Formats: sequence, C-alpha cells, structure tokens
Amino acid sequence: MRKLILGFYVSLDGKSADGDNGIRDVMMGIDDLEQEEYFVARLWEAGAFLMGRNTYEAMAGYWPASVHPSAKAMNEIPKVVFSRTLKTADDWPETRIAGGDTAEEIAKLKAEPGKDLVAAGGTQFQHSLIKLGVVDEYRLWVLPAVTGKGAPLFPELAAAVRLRLVKCTTFSSSGILELCYVPADK
Repeated sequence: MRKLILGFYVSLDGKSADGDNGIRDVMMGIDDLEQEEYFVARLWEAGAFLMGRNTYEAMAGYWPASVHPSAKAMNEIPKVVFSRTLKTADDWPETRIAGGDTAEEIAKLKAEPGKDLVAAGGTQFQHSLIKLGVVDEYRLWVLPAVTGKGAPLFPELAAAVRLRLVKCTTFSSSGILELCYVPADK
C-alpha cells in the first residue's frame, strides 16, 4: 500500500508559502546547492504528485518550459489533479484528473502499485487532505523566516492530532529544516 506524503514549505511561525506573505520570495531567494540536490532526489521518490486545480493551473504554466533543477522530475513524474470543474489536463504531460470523492480517489491511488504519493501544494487542497485523515506522513520544509501573516499549515480540527518525528534533516548554510512526521498512532 502506498503512503500519502504531504510536502509543504512553511515559515518558522507555521504559515504556508501560498499567497502574498513573502515566504515564496524567501524560498526562491535561498541558494543552497546541497538542499536543492537533496530536494530533487526526494522528488524522484514520488510515484505521483497530487494537487488541486489552482496549484495545477499555476504549475502547468511554469514547469513544462522551466530549466529549474526540479523541472525534469516535475514534468516526468505522473500527476493527479483533484477537480470537479477541470475538463482537461493537457497543458502538462503525465497529468490526469480525479473528479470523484477525494477520500475514495485517494484510497484507489494508495491501493495501486508503485512509489508513494506526494501532495505537491496548495493550502486549500492540503487542508482537505488533513481533515479527511488520509495523510500518512508530513514532510515539512521549514524556512528561516517569520511572516506573522498568511494561511496556517494546519486547518482548525475537531481534535488534536499527535505526530511523531521520524526524520530531521538540517541544511546549515541556508537554515532550512526538513521535518518528517507521521501520525503517532501509526
């Protein structure tokens, strides 16, 4: 059974890289070859990238023509867009649409053979996965910045969710941390 890994860049105060809070600029301004090579290697571990429509539209407009070190992985690894309104996903190779119930679609994807699934962005989509309880691992990339504003990584939940740290990787030259957590009951 494949795992669903939620990968996300956040500020030290837990705000997402979505929107206009400056975290995306911090992320793009960091020059750390070791972290970049590690990140690209982690991308290649994915069997598929999962995302919502908004993230798909932004990424489909960027990655196919990009020369960024992550571009080859982003373009070649299969992608699944969760949308009930998107009719085609022809703008980005290796992309298909999942238009049914999100929890059922995730269960089907997890049951398929192959490498783990990585939810690749979009706060609204990520929040839906957290609320559904389908996330098997949280891979947080903590950036050395504080915003004081923006969308929180975690939505409001009915009850606390305990997590267990399973891996911590530090990148001293940039100050980035990769923190990997799993639900404590798994």
